[in-house]
Amino acid sequence: MTSQTWNAASYQENAGFVPILGGPVLELLGEVAGQDVLDLGCGDGVLTERLQAAGARVMGVDASAEMVAAARKRGVPAEQMDGQDLRFDARFDAVFSNAALHWMRDQDAVLQGVFRALRPGGRLVCEMGGQGNVAAEVVALHQAAAEFGLDGAALHPWRFPSPQEQGDRLAAIGFTVQRMELIPRPTPLPTGMYGWLITFAGPYTRHLPVERQEPFLRRVEAMLAPALRDQQGNWTADYVRLRFVAERP
Repeated sequence: MTSQTWNAASYQENAGFVPILGGPVLELLGEVAGQDVLDLGCGDGVLTERLQAAGARVMGVDASAEMVAAARKRGVPAEQMDGQDLRFDARFDAVFSNAALHWMRDQDAVLQGVFRALRPGGRLVCEMGGQGNVAAEVVALHQAAAEFGLDGAALHPWRFPSPQEQGDRLAAIGFTVQRMELIPRPTPLPTGMYGWLITFAGPYTRHLPVERQEPFLRRVEAMLAPALRDQQGNWTADYVRLRFVAERP
């Protein structure tokens, strides 16, 4: 399970851009009306709801009970499930995932589960953090972790594979890779770097006493300001996304 704890309201406030930017990935699914589609790492169900509106029979899964509850409030069928332990067998015509797979450390287990979940001819359409994603943030988090007595490398929660790495992994499992691209996407942060850190740096801060968590995040923020904050005070995260489409033969 992910080492992150999610708050649906905080996520919507500080990272509501994530499902908005996932729109182009949805388009890669093509026609979904009448198809069974799994949204892997569905979060609060914003994109799952769009799939449902397009006529798909959807199922969302997420490791977070709070996110699953938020998805269900939208009328989206959703279950709490570890993406590294999917329990489906030839059930879906497509598996969709946006901004979730990089939270799952065992990529082989995830993709093997996806392969089993797909029917022959089924497709996986995914966008996740790729090589170089939030590189400045990672460096600052690890530097601050060392200053606060933590082992940043041990706490690092993400996997950001290169196109070659992920392509080789998919092929070894049995997928036919149809598309694989690394997309630099500088992303404005609506609530600044501190809002982003509040939302995503939980795997680090949860190891600190409550009274040291804000000083830790402010230290990370200060280190990132010269690179990621402009003169007007606007913050832009150095996102790099890995987008791919693969088919189960």
